Amino acid sequence: MKYVLVLGVVLFGFWLWKHNRRLQARQKAVDKATHTPPPPAPSAASVARMVACRQCGLHLPEQDAVAGQQGLYCSEAHRQATEG
Repeated sequence: MKYVLVLGVVLFGFWLWKHNRRLQARQKAVDKATHTPPPPAPSAASVARMVACRQCGLHLPEQDAVAGQQGLYCSEAHRQATEG
């Protein structure tokens, strides 16, 4: 009878330990799902306006484009080929 009581206490302790681990895992999942901050939106300074080269159609940031009389180009060679 003494062994049955000891076995019961050990099984109860094991069940209690497993039960608490499950509760902690659920709580971590809920905390992670509800408290995850959204990704930061890109600032206006970091977003560059894209333009297409008039000669080849390559898209590049406007600040890197070469300005010509008929539009914007990806390089000086394309500007000269189009405008002469």
